[in-house]
Amino acid sequence: MAAVRGLVLSRPVTFVTGNAKKLEEVRAILGNSIPFQSLKLELPELQGEPEDISKEKARMAALQVNGPVLVEDTCLCFNALKGLPGGYKFDLLILLVHFPGLNNLLMAYDDKSAYALCVFSFAAGPDSEPITFSGKTQGKIVSPRGPNDFGWDPIFEPEGYDQTYAQMPKEEKNKISHRYKSLALVKSHFAEAGYTFQIENS
Repeated sequence: MAAVRGLVLSRPVTFVTGNAKKLEEVRAILGNSIPFQSLKLELPELQGEPEDISKEKARMAALQVNGPVLVEDTCLCFNALKGLPGGYKFDLLILLVHFPGLNNLLMAYDDKSAYALCVFSFAAGPDSEPITFSGKTQGKIVSPRGPNDFGWDPIFEPEGYDQTYAQMPKEEKNKISHRYKSLALVKSHFAEAGYTFQIENS
């Protein structure tokens, strides 16, 4: 659905997250390009296609916030498993803290290639149809390397690099990551749609 051009937003966009590491990356990537604030909301853990999950979360968040929201759904997709686990959250993997559970899924396959997928959805308000922006980074699944403090970063090695996400300097990761690519589309959309912010100081 096409965006409403020249939309005036009277408050910052609410980025819905309770994850400090994710917020840190989003702040670093967006900078001052889009006025936003963060808020943790209790949203259902949906299952399905990442784009559908992200869109539905945006709808629910916009209703709760009663204003513009930005939500994200991020997943790791294995080519040998035709894109799984993707947007499907497996309780077993959660219990195994992502790995070795995720690594074990590929033990029977020679193909260790994978891609990291990030889908942001923006809803201008509770009555607006969310717009999605997908970013993808190709890579492969490897044995864990690097700090284990941000999801599956230690087992994903992006294409063209000999380091995992976890081993890479933050500045370097934020230039090539799936989250960066998705947010680049978000920034382009805001610039092209001509959104303006008229935020009153309270």
